[in-house]
Amino acid sequence: MEKEQVGIKTPEFVSIQFQLAGLGSRAAAYLLDQFILAVVNILVIIVLLILLSGGTSFSALDDEISSIIFGIAIIGLFIFNSGYYIFMEFYFGGKTIGKKILGIRVIQDNGHSLTLLSSFIRNFMRIVDSLPASYLTGLLMIFFHPKHKRVGDLVAGTIVVHERKAKRLGKLTPIEKEIQKRGLSKHDILVEEFSLRGLNAQDWNLVRTYSSRLLQLPLEERHDLTKQVAEILFPKLGWDTTGKNSRELEDSLLILYLILKDEWEYEL
Repeated sequence: MEKEQVGIKTPEFVSIQFQLAGLGSRAAAYLLDQFILAVVNILVIIVLLILLSGGTSFSALDDEISSIIFGIAIIGLFIFNSGYYIFMEFYFGGKTIGKKILGIRVIQDNGHSLTLLSSFIRNFMRIVDSLPASYLTGLLMIFFHPKHKRVGDLVAGTIVVHERKAKRLGKLTPIEKEIQKRGLSKHDILVEEFSLRGLNAQDWNLVRTYSSRLLQLPLEERHDLTKQVAEILFPKLGWDTTGKNSRELEDSLLILYLILKDEWEYEL
């Protein structure tokens, strides 16, 4: 069966094609996440019961203090269960643990990364998707909707897609050879997820174009281009260009290329 594709034109007029995640992969990811939540809940309750029942110094606490501790634990579990999907999807690029294992992620309809508001809305609407029982409404919506959207996706303006990276042909490109020669890795600079969300498809295109042209330019033009691109992108990431020479700026931009490549370079 042919894989279902959806083409998205971003506000920056960049066309990106994604493979939609269907009912099977989404259901499997959901079950994995529910299993993780269940395990955490059970472990916390078991530890709590052991602490409050006997065999530890906590067993000597009076009933009032024990009730307070138990109440705090229950409230903590409620917050954890309620916020798991919202904050995991927002802080980890549209992925929960289950979605990451299955290789799927949530994005906005315009191709941009999920916002906190979108994540909150789509997960708050699980209340509707779970009606009348056993997530029936959500399952039927995903199965019959042309873009496999449940009610939460419709309201929040999101879709769930497969992560498909660009095919590796075994032969490194010139810029990849240069990056390898310099010993650079995307782990050389730690970038906060929140900062990365300030970059869009237009920024990725700028980094990609810069990287592809870098080695073809005369040295003086290369230094000028590096400075211009750094001045555009670094402020968005909270990076400072002060005191850095051209080589250091180049290295930083090439590392940024490696980081954004994982987010934006999809197999078309």
